[in-house]
Amino acid sequence: MSRPPSLMLADDKLEELIEQFNTLDADGNGFISVDEIGHALEVVGHKLPNYQIRDLIKEFDTNIKDGKIDIEEFKMMFAKLEDVRNLGRKFKKQVKESVGVKHIAGTNDASSEGTTHSVKANELSGFADWINKCLSGDPDCSAYLPLNPATGDLYQKTQDGIILCKMINWSVPETVDERAINKTKLDVYRKTENLLLAINSARAIGCSVVNIGAGDLLEGKPHLVLGLLWQIIRIGLLSDINIAHHPGLILLLEEGECLEDLFKLSPEQILLRWVNYHLRNSGCDRQIANFTSDISDSVAYFHLLSQIAPAEKEISTVGVHTRDLTQRAELMLQEADKIDCRTFVGPSEVVKGNYKLNLAFVANLFNSYPALEKPDDAEIEFVQETREERTYRNWMNSMGVSPFVNRLYNDLSSGIVIFQLYDIIQNGIVDWNKVHQKFPALRKVFLMIENCNYAVDLGKAIHLSLVGVGGKDIYDGNETLTLALVWQLMRAYTLSILKELTNSHEPVMDQDIIQWANQKLASAGKSSKVESFKDHSLADGRVFIDLIDAIAPNSIKYDLVRASDGDEDRLANAKYAISMGRKIGARIYALPEDIVEVKPKMILTVFACLMTRDMQKKGN
Repeated sequence: MSRPPSLMLADDKLEELIEQFNTLDADGNGFISVDEIGHALEVVGHKLPNYQIRDLIKEFDTNIKDGKIDIEEFKMMFAKLEDVRNLGRKFKKQVKESVGVKHIAGTNDASSEGTTHSVKANELSGFADWINKCLSGDPDCSAYLPLNPATGDLYQKTQDGIILCKMINWSVPETVDERAINKTKLDVYRKTENLLLAINSARAIGCSVVNIGAGDLLEGKPHLVLGLLWQIIRIGLLSDINIAHHPGLILLLEEGECLEDLFKLSPEQILLRWVNYHLRNSGCDRQIANFTSDISDSVAYFHLLSQIAPAEKEISTVGVHTRDLTQRAELMLQEADKIDCRTFVGPSEVVKGNYKLNLAFVANLFNSYPALEKPDDAEIEFVQETREERTYRNWMNSMGVSPFVNRLYNDLSSGIVIFQLYDIIQNGIVDWNKVHQKFPALRKVFLMIENCNYAVDLGKAIHLSLVGVGGKDIYDGNETLTLALVWQLMRAYTLSILKELTNSHEPVMDQDIIQWANQKLASAGKSSKVESFKDHSLADGRVFIDLIDAIAPNSIKYDLVRASDGDEDRLANAKYAISMGRKIGARIYALPEDIVEVKPKMILTVFACLMTRDMQKKGN
């Protein structure tokens, strides 16, 4: 369903709204209470008296009159306030530029309607400093660094894609095969190849790049460059904040909770608990509920630093008594600098409560000094996320679903994400009037199962094979049955694009893809051949490499392809194949290990993505 004109918000503002909403939605139930709405609106620029907040709730609490607001209602509420504000501005001859915010005129068709994007100078500074820190030892980046936030050279120096590829590898190591990056003779064509590689690799690690193209990055569009960088940085900062990497997180369980309850928390929610755990241990009577207003006076940060830093660093909390908040924040950051953690935020970002940058600051503190020792008597049983689960989760997140999927089974239990995927696969198939988007505590289980039942019914309507799968299985997180549904969703999405490109009324079958691959290989004079998606000869990666070279002639450097005499050679070829596939524009989500181990499901998706790219090239 299309949004009303008033809800056509800029991507950066929409992202900020969703982030703020998710921070306050501490239990992840999909709505925030009346007590939190005023603060949420204040953070995004609208401080209102209580009576106005109550009036807004009456107007926009449309689904269930329970005094709570879901994300869609929150967006409509914000849009109305923006409309009122903008109406008032029309009567002013000049609009003064906000301090620390640079307004960039839109460069697309919408710019004729006065569309602008607000680019926050503090985020530019925070991201530039972080990139300088992460890539300082990389010889390929020496010509680009240090980035200078004052000049905004980040936009120009990311135009060839090298820094973006390097930051993706910082966030998720070995995602991009270095052999696939163009590092010399960087004309427009070779820069565009790098940018395609970066965009498709970003998709593969779970970044939503729905509205970002290589041309946008080549032009250095500030809001899109910063938006992509934030997603890449965020994934890297939050990826290890889980019980698998930090067993000591068991200390954050509250009374009456079990380990499963910890699994249900997002990384942001875990960080909030982590800060509060150390605040309690410090004797401070402060607890925080967000990374905006609750940290703006630096008190929580002073006490957190004193708890997590090694004793020899001699962290001082004397600065907490400084009356001027900006000076106090500067003193706090000087203490953070003692443990090499003065990153992302400056004094003004702390005082103003910039959500992104304060989240990044806290995440870096956690990754550097978690200060959580697992109790000796604590027995922790947990199962690591499988490659298959991670691939599906990253695919979903790259589609721009909300909320962000952190843990596959838990985050699908309400059905909300599944419905969004259905709508992407076949627009309009979901009757959103049948979907529960709020889950009051007393009816939460019933409503979620009802959603999941509807999700299964929709799957059957588009001919997914869901024999023996019920809504309760999805709600319960039955791994086998949930994966069966998710795999078919991913397959249906991939094949739906192929069907559209081939202008066929018939569904694309596995044999159609195999036939295309063999014809493509033969027409390019390649000797390799595909028998099936279970063909063990695929393990060395050579078929994929040849197919990529057939789609984009002379793209493969065959001197980099190994003889495939052993597992190491096969894995190296598979890595090269996947990165080169992404470089020519294929949206490949599979991992190199999937090729080496000949995982038929993932093998199918690789071939289908390459076929899609070939069809797109012919169409262009």
